[in-house]
Amino acid sequence: MTSILASIDQFKEASILCVGDLILDLFVYGEVSRISPEAPIPILKATREFYTLGGAGNVVNNVLSLGAKPLILSIIGTDENGNKLCDLLEEKGINTSHLIRDKSIQTIEKRRFSTKNQQLLRVDYERVGFFNPSLYKTLMERAKKILPQVQALVLSDYGKGVLHQDLVLAPLIAEARKHKIPIITDPKGNDYSIYKGSTLITPNRKELHDATDLPTSTDKEVTLAATKILRECDIENVLATRSEDGMTLVRNNGETHHYKTQAKEVYDVSGAGDTVVALMATALGANVPLQDSCYLANIAGSIVVGKIGTATVSDQELKHYCTEKAHDKEDKLMPIGMVLEKIKVWHQKGLKVGFTNGCFDLLHQGHIKILRESKEACDKLIVAINSDASVRRLKGPTRPINDEKTRATIMACLKFIDAVLIFEEDTPLEVIQELCPDILIKGADYTVDQVVGGDFVQKRGGKVVLVELDPGRSSTAIIGKIQQ
Repeated sequence: MTSILASIDQFKEASILCVGDLILDLFVYGEVSRISPEAPIPILKATREFYTLGGAGNVVNNVLSLGAKPLILSIIGTDENGNKLCDLLEEKGINTSHLIRDKSIQTIEKRRFSTKNQQLLRVDYERVGFFNPSLYKTLMERAKKILPQVQALVLSDYGKGVLHQDLVLAPLIAEARKHKIPIITDPKGNDYSIYKGSTLITPNRKELHDATDLPTSTDKEVTLAATKILRECDIENVLATRSEDGMTLVRNNGETHHYKTQAKEVYDVSGAGDTVVALMATALGANVPLQDSCYLANIAGSIVVGKIGTATVSDQELKHYCTEKAHDKEDKLMPIGMVLEKIKVWHQKGLKVGFTNGCFDLLHQGHIKILRESKEACDKLIVAINSDASVRRLKGPTRPINDEKTRATIMACLKFIDAVLIFEEDTPLEVIQELCPDILIKGADYTVDQVVGGDFVQKRGGKVVLVELDPGRSSTAIIGKIQQ
């Protein structure tokens, strides 16, 4: 396991192929001071405008900004807008030789008119429909040559015709799976079964609702809707982007993880979904663990909505954010990669780091005693809690009573705890080996030689501390009393 900062450094090792609808974006900004005498509409006095890459182009732009190597495969026209797209790509050093150009196609352009961070109007120039089958054949031939050279595949579907279900999507996904390449899909429409075989799809809240006809307002509703997608469409993971409510990851193994938004201010959501897709593809392509990838994607999305226009997030911005986060004393719940950054900061200050773990289902006086005395044995205390799936395996199908988000949030509210993380395994051994704490703390119902990870910590010069229990206190006993 590497730290979050080390994971970001790995981005440069990844090559990412993006296949999808390439769009030319024009942003026009200006001032509004009066209403038109011709109709009750505002008059925009334009002060500046610029073209930028949209659709799949924004994905490759974000991949490039993150430090990875993007490759773009799409179908566009030989018109002026097609030329502008090629110019924009080449200016950034992105290879355009894989693009398929045809005179029968109108290159899509979207024009957005805004004032004071408020979008007034969008005008679309497009002719949507499927293309000549020979173009799809050429696209697949090129894709098959490129896929062995990349570490991840993005399917950027804006419903404009490039990702034909039978001629592109199905064979492309099959080819990527043959090469064991992760497939990150930004879906469109209501039928997600056409993305069967994808590693991860990234619908926003409205798209998830439209695809399932289920409510998607709360954590539970989003989880149920995403689970329906997993069950019916043979997709491995759903990462639902939820605007001010952050993101939710639902996996086909039953795990669910919620990531609260990090955005301080929202100026423009244009292209924010593309940023999340690009980050997930880049991180997974660089072998960053899924949960750490989602954590970084949530940060990236939060950063980009604070910018104007179809913006990008750089690897340096992510590093800066994570470095600041490592010094943050308030936000305690984090993925293991971020905990590693915290430990670095603490060790630089000469502090001793302690570690304890448990299910902590129904928090009671006995838990508080153990946790308080655990903190007394160290300077900084990390608490690892079992995931819901892990608790079910250990304690049966009726547990936990409180889900992992609730349990972790409660832990994070205790002043003597400095960091909280969730682990999926039945024991915390892998987590202990990754974090290398100085002190391992456990209840005295164990002996030192029975404590998982004890040998590892002691061999590194650390120690194991046993804390006396509060007799008769347990979550199981409380549940039994409630059921009487």
